Amino acid sequence: MKVQQYQQGQPCWLELATHDWAAGKAFYQGLFGWGADDTPMPEGHYTMLQINGDDIGAMYPMPENMQDLPTHWTIYFAVDDVNVSAELVKQGGGEVLAGPHSVGDAGLMALCSDPEGCRFALWQGQDHIGIKRAQEANTLCWVELACRNTAAAKQFYSHVLGYQTKLADMAEFEYTQWYVGEQAIGGMLEMTDEWGDAPAHWMNYFAVDDCDASVAKAQSLGATVCVPATDIPDVGRFSVLNDPQGGFFSIITLLDPTT
Repeated sequence: MKVQQYQQGQPCWLELATHDWAAGKAFYQGLFGWGADDTPMPEGHYTMLQINGDDIGAMYPMPENMQDLPTHWTIYFAVDDVNVSAELVKQGGGEVLAGPHSVGDAGLMALCSDPEGCRFALWQGQDHIGIKRAQEANTLCWVELACRNTAAAKQFYSHVLGYQTKLADMAEFEYTQWYVGEQAIGGMLEMTDEWGDAPAHWMNYFAVDDCDASVAKAQSLGATVCVPATDIPDVGRFSVLNDPQGGFFSIITLLDPTT
């Protein structure tokens, strides 16, 4: 379905920063069938990833000042006023790493980190609202924060993005859902000792028609399976993958794709 606008707090854009742009582009096009619109930039190309000409994310090669970071996806959250939201980030104990600044006529952005150092971005759309398709295969359908202090994270993101929260009915562990109005847009879980020294992070989930088939395809394209295809009762079947450059993401086949 086409997306016309975003409300404050909704995840609205995704960017992949990669150490190997050409290989990364080939991998994701091979897995999800995305089209690509390349725009030259000093470091190479900024690529709009598309479905039938509609933007659903982007990717770019890492510049010199990012070479120490691993390949990674960054999730952008829609805000009504990026300057106000950036101030709320600082008030809440987070950090504004870059911006706020304008991105041509597309909109205004700020790159931020929360009190645990987890990175995310804010987006005040103008000519470009963000992801233009939703509730269909190969598009973003869920975002998930893994952190060690869930109480502090709940306070921070509710303060910055205006989220309401609700505990989900999970028997094995506590799982918090983020709400924008009546819509659940993502979740949060606590990182236990089993996570080792992995940093707090936001995970993006892409909807797929067949989780097992997509896992097999991802492996054939060079991905590593971190969590094999697993059923979530009353939700769907998911898997966590690492792309060939080490960028992690999740895929899920939802029982109800329209939620």
